[in-house]
Amino acid sequence: MALSRAEINERSNQKRGIKSKSFKLHVDDIELIQSTAKKLNISQTKLITEAVKLFIKQQAL
Repeated sequence: MALSRAEINERSNQKRGIKSKSFKLHVDDIELIQSTAKKLNISQTKLITEAVKLFIKQQAL
């Protein structure tokens, strides 16, 4: 039996260790994320990931 596109994507994400996560954010924060990522020419995911890592480093956690 052929796999659906969703099943193929799910298997691919599992192989790569990727999991979806969603948040409800204020529209101003969303705009900030989008515009900053665009200015830096990086994905929004990379921007958020790097920001969290930097925050943890600065907090010495």
